[in-house]
Formats: sequence, C-alpha cells, structure tokens
Amino acid sequence: MAAAWIVMLVTLVLGLAVAGSVPTSKSITTGKGCHIDRYKSLPPQELESFRKARDALEQSFRLKDWNCTSPVFPRNWDLRLLQVRERPMALEAELALTLEVLEAAADNDTALGDVLDQPLHTLHHVLSQLRACVQPQPTAGPRPQGRLHHWLHRLQEAPKKESPGCLEASVTFNLFRLLIRDLHCVASGDLLRTSTHPAST
Repeated sequence: MAAAWIVMLVTLVLGLAVAGSVPTSKSITTGKGCHIDRYKSLPPQELESFRKARDALEQSFRLKDWNCTSPVFPRNWDLRLLQVRERPMALEAELALTLEVLEAAADNDTALGDVLDQPLHTLHHVLSQLRACVQPQPTAGPRPQGRLHHWLHRLQEAPKKESPGCLEASVTFNLFRLLIRDLHCVASGDLLRTSTHPAST
C-alpha cells in the first residue's frame, strides 16, 4: 500500500512540473473533469487576442539578437506523425515550454505583459484541461522512444541551450501551429474514442 502511494505522489509531481524529465506512458480518459474536446477550435475573439500577442512579440524581438543555434521545434513537428497515445505528451511539453517562455517575456516587459495576459490565461486553462484528461497508467509504462523521445528531449533541453530571445522567437513562430493544428489534433473526438485501445497513425 505504501509503495503504491509513493508511485502516485511521484507521478503527480512529474505531471505538475513544467520542465521536468520525460514523462511515462499516459492515456486520454473521458472521466469527470475532462473537457479537452472544447478546444477543437478556439473562438474568434480568443484567436484575435493571440494574433495581437504574436504581433507584439514579433515587434519586440525584431530589436533583439535572437539567432538560434538550431530550431527549437523540429522542422517536422507534427503530432499526426505520432501514435495517438503519444500526442498528449507532445502537446503537454509544447504547452509547458510556450508558457514558460511567454511568462518570462511578460515579466520582463510591462507592455508585453498586458497584451499577453489573456493568451496566457487561455494557455494555462488548456494545459490544466489536458492534465485533467491525461491520466497515468496503473503501472509504469515504457519510456517514450523514437520520434517522441527525440522531440521531448529537444524541448526539455532548449531552455538550457538557447538564448531567451531565440526561445521567444521560436515559441512565437510556433504559436498558431500549436493553437490550430496541434491542439485540434489532441482535442479531436478520434483521440477520445481511442482512449481504451490506442491506435497508431
């Protein structure tokens, strides 16, 4: 019994960490509190707030030195290339890095903070909904392998290797891919229907 509680606590800590180690196997559940399907598409007013934020960010980092040694997001970053059960893990890492970078930008610039306030609120809510839907398996699964492992490792290491300006630019360029394609991919009904028996793409 004690061992089971230890495993549960460790899993919760890992799930709450914004930039922690590579997560263990997870699956989507449609249990109470899981409403990720609401984000198959964002309302026009939400998208407009993100457009204003993107424009302000682009104006900001045009004046900065943000040369990147390598792309933060892989050129072939597309959640549809992953198995269905792997996609929530990729989206969680993408959201976590995006929030970390944008919150730092908001803290460092009052004007940016004002325009980023609503987008950050939305992203936090999406991440909380995703984590409400993604539950650990009863027993520890295998560590991510292949493409997913490579992507998660890249995002985890990016804050250590890249400058804040590079991270800010990369997250900004990726913002609408996250909102329109990746979030839709995970929030789609197909994902929820395959929660019991994950299928490959």
